Amino acid sequence: MNKIKDIKLYQAVSKVSQPIADATHEISQIKFYIVEVFTEEGVRGQGYLLSFHYSPKAIEGALADIKNFVLEREFCVHETVRLKEEYEKECEYFGNTGLLRWAQAAVNVAMWDAWGKILKQPIYKIFGSNGKKIPVYGSGGWLSYTDEELVHEVTGYKQRGFGAVKIKVGSSDMERDLERLRKVREAVGKDMKIMMDANQGLDVPRAIQLSLHAQSIGINWFEEPISNQDFKGYETIRSKTGISLAMGEREFDETALKSLIEKNALDLWQPDLLRLGGVEVWRKTAALAAAYQIPCLPHYYKDYDVPLLATIEKPYGAESFDWIDAIIDNPMKIVDGYAILREEPGWGITFKEEFLESIES
Repeated sequence: MNKIKDIKLYQAVSKVSQPIADATHEISQIKFYIVEVFTEEGVRGQGYLLSFHYSPKAIEGALADIKNFVLEREFCVHETVRLKEEYEKECEYFGNTGLLRWAQAAVNVAMWDAWGKILKQPIYKIFGSNGKKIPVYGSGGWLSYTDEELVHEVTGYKQRGFGAVKIKVGSSDMERDLERLRKVREAVGKDMKIMMDANQGLDVPRAIQLSLHAQSIGINWFEEPISNQDFKGYETIRSKTGISLAMGEREFDETALKSLIEKNALDLWQPDLLRLGGVEVWRKTAALAAAYQIPCLPHYYKDYDVPLLATIEKPYGAESFDWIDAIIDNPMKIVDGYAILREEPGWGITFKEEFLESIES
């Protein structure tokens, strides 16, 4: 029962796609890959990954490979752990982290969507709810924005009831970063939280300097100031400045989290559902972080992260972009800065057919 009969693969481009840039990337397109799994009984589940413009042939190849792997064997949609274990044995020669894990995670997310539909329950009720309201913060503030675009974005979030915004820093001119932060503070007022994200674009001395200069502006936390592999650097920044540090979106397992915990160098854990390999590993790392009183603040995937945050011990909040809202059938409702949990089975969203372009010949 509930065996996977077919898998279909698509790509879709956001209706708000435009070139953007942070401290380490220039992004030309906001694009996604979508995986659909179908059971023998006709139940459909969807999962997607954010790809931007990067490595389309490699991503499409990885998705095609796992599709063939699944369809050549017999998996039921609830056998997410079994599939991950068997696929990682298959992929070991070229490495389980990276693109192969992203592809496996997209299938994992689609399987959970189908399983929720079979059970006729939303994901958060399958795991058991913590009953907490999940705050959502507005994300963006790209370095490529003009001052007018930056102010327009953050004031838009405030008008919609968001209680916090995050903007990019890490430009070649630190005074420019500080000036942008001041403009945001002036635009949103003293009661709204402001966070900053350097996307690993700084070294330790510059991260310390920026943190200290930004104290008067009031920064709630600092995301990825330096390389995600410089655990000692995170320890130094935190001890020298007292600023709260957030990290985790680039990790494929819990190794970095363990190292940062050992060094008392992390305040917020930011798991990326697709990089980590899916629902089970996301929850595993959130539980590890909670054991050391570190809240969970996931990266990007709010439509998946909000229901998962509603099931764990220490949810901190979710990141909000509007990138898929116009191309799905049930955009997330956010009221007074809090997400409204969907009651539809599975994840509660489906991509609109007119935006799906098959990547299969």
